[in-house]
Amino acid sequence: MTGIVFRNARLLTLDDDDREYASADVRVEGALITRIAPRLPLAEADRTIDATGKLLMPGLINGHFHSPGNFNKGALDDMPLELFMLYEVPPFECPPTPPRLHYLRTLLGAAQMLQGGVTAVHDDPFYVPSLSEELTDATIEAYANSGLRATVSINMPNVVEYEKYPYLHDLLPEQLRQKMRDSTPPTTEQLIGAYRSYIARWHGACDGRLRAAVSCSAPQRVERDYLRRLAELSGEYDLPYNMHILETRLQRVLGQERFGRSLVRYVHDEGVLNERAHVIHSIWVDEDDMDLLAASGCSIAHNPLCNLKLGSGIMPFRALKDRGVNICLGSDEMCSDDSVNMWSVMKAGGLVHKITEPDYDRWPKAQEMLECATRNAAKAMRLEGVTGQIAVGMQADLILLDLDTFSFTPLNDLRRQLVFCENGSSLRMAMVAGEIVMENGKLSKLDEAELRAEIRAEWSEYQRQFAAVDHWARTLEPIYRAMYARTVREEVPMARKLSYSEFPAGD
Repeated sequence: MTGIVFRNARLLTLDDDDREYASADVRVEGALITRIAPRLPLAEADRTIDATGKLLMPGLINGHFHSPGNFNKGALDDMPLELFMLYEVPPFECPPTPPRLHYLRTLLGAAQMLQGGVTAVHDDPFYVPSLSEELTDATIEAYANSGLRATVSINMPNVVEYEKYPYLHDLLPEQLRQKMRDSTPPTTEQLIGAYRSYIARWHGACDGRLRAAVSCSAPQRVERDYLRRLAELSGEYDLPYNMHILETRLQRVLGQERFGRSLVRYVHDEGVLNERAHVIHSIWVDEDDMDLLAASGCSIAHNPLCNLKLGSGIMPFRALKDRGVNICLGSDEMCSDDSVNMWSVMKAGGLVHKITEPDYDRWPKAQEMLECATRNAAKAMRLEGVTGQIAVGMQADLILLDLDTFSFTPLNDLRRQLVFCENGSSLRMAMVAGEIVMENGKLSKLDEAELRAEIRAEWSEYQRQFAAVDHWARTLEPIYRAMYARTVREEVPMARKLSYSEFPAGD
């Protein structure tokens, strides 16, 4: 193996020194970047790629994703998270998803991400109606076969449905409460056993391209002993610990109603908020919450398009970043974004905070969005020093973009145009761990037409499952709507809206 050499590329490294080269050569040997220089001496290579007029940069990283939503893009109308989740994780039994169908829908998302310049994903899949080794293997086998770098958890709550929400127990008729109690969740011992088996089979597979994470889904969705045991497992293997926290206003109310404190304070008090914690959303946080998050060293996955789709609110980006919190970007699932386009996510992240921050000096910059979608996400996934930037010794997770496109014509500012003009159409190549996995729109490890055809052939099986889910969602929707309406009437100590009183006075 003599490697691959990119010649004459415009190079955006996003490394520790944020180096940029007007023209440079990059040598890749095996999975690693081995040399970077304005001009490397001619040497034998398996392939030399003329990158004149093109930009070489780190691949984008999707810092938060749920692959089981991949078949539901465009399927659901507008509704808040608490009603939306009736379709994601229904509280009652529904037809199981066959492993092959689970494999196909995971592969569908992986294929779309690779075509869009995403070279790594942090996936937090949930398993409905029950967990099995066949399903977890189907998920990660899809990533193994796609060529995408993936860190994958097992998202499996283990409390009765009505314990996850405020007021729901009292609003439900006894018949439905009993039905929820009858849907027995797995025990802590069962779930920890499943995790240990999963980690033994898959953590570090494909020469480290595949890694495990742990997930409580959200702290209010699991038993306290499971919350703590997952933290122990995270520490034992140095795994990211996924936890959705204060995504919605309702969850702010739940914290006070069930725990007598915010959910951030709860996980802090339980000793599970630390540098491995991968906190997802973090919208309805107050000043004390933000101080705790910053002190813990955790990372936060910001999902601006999902937050807009579900009306969850706008995360206090600048307040968190000013405290030194590591923030990455995620698309969340396809049914709450209806896409998996990280270019759109970066653009939304760079724009949405302008409507809640009147001080324009504090608006997010393009450079910050690029870092959130690359090096910050690598840090959140415990892959700092492995991927997320272009530097000697790093994994060669790279993308090549054509600068002779409308997105960059005329070229005024490279970074601003990457975030606010590019949509993925300029992408010409993607490489993961030194292997070219997409070139000129074509995936090298997958037959796209065959994948689409098989999904369509199996579609009736998925529709059968979805019909059962839809039945129970419609049955429960009036009750969950009443719960949601009641929480709206509760006071919370913050509002995610513009207040010009916060604008600093001029001279």
